[in-house]
Amino acid sequence: MTDLAEELRDLAVDIARGAAEIIVEKRRALGDIREYATTKSSAVDPVTVVDTLAEEYIAGELGRRRPEDGLIGEEGSRHTSGSGISWIIDPIDGTVNFLYGIPHFAVSLAAARDGKVIAGAVIDVSSRAVYHAVAGGGAFVDVDGERHELRVNAPRSLGESLVATGFAYTSARREAQARILSSVLPRVRDIRREGSAALDLCSLAAGRVDIYYEHGINCWDYAAGALIAEEAGARVQTPALSAPGSEGNLVWAAAPSVAEDFRAAMEAEGALAPLRQR
Repeated sequence: MTDLAEELRDLAVDIARGAAEIIVEKRRALGDIREYATTKSSAVDPVTVVDTLAEEYIAGELGRRRPEDGLIGEEGSRHTSGSGISWIIDPIDGTVNFLYGIPHFAVSLAAARDGKVIAGAVIDVSSRAVYHAVAGGGAFVDVDGERHELRVNAPRSLGESLVATGFAYTSARREAQARILSSVLPRVRDIRREGSAALDLCSLAAGRVDIYYEHGINCWDYAAGALIAEEAGARVQTPALSAPGSEGNLVWAAAPSVAEDFRAAMEAEGALAPLRQR
């Protein structure tokens, strides 16, 4: 753990909290947010004016406070790094939940150096719980003015493991994901699909689930959450941060006690390989 990583973590926490306030206030002002939504990669992949506003705030704060850093944002913000640090941001992870008024969505910020995430923060906008970590320094959650260390569960078997997952925005990839799910489900305790990869990984870190997996997500979906899960003791496998979600690569993370069994089960189904678009 370095002073720089801690500084970046603290900055991520501060900006995430500011973005969360903007999201809550803007939603209150707009009312039915579905009137202010468009779509991106498919007809079921929404983006709202609030996503854009939150990303503009985050990009502006990073530009003001660390102007030499690079930036990759889900809603299109891009800036080449002159410092060796690049920020990976998702202004609202769980936009469908946000759109429907389901209180389960997050702001995610991660700082990377040489292609490796070294600090990150994820705020659950509805509860205001802030999950955060620095590489080599453990993972924590700040909630109601208190800080708690995060540790993954130690389930005794794959059959006693609660698994979180998610699905793509394209029908062809969803069909393939459904086939994988039909194989996984009989082997585990149960499945949860809550609609935010960032919060799923934080739930793994906090012991609310035991395994998370998903194909075809982008670096802004998992960068901060994967670090938090890893620092809480999970075994984590992700593609390179530069790999686009369109490649269909698998992101997975699991409690160490069941990680190898889960990996083997996925391998037996051919699910460790990317799910390519048709």
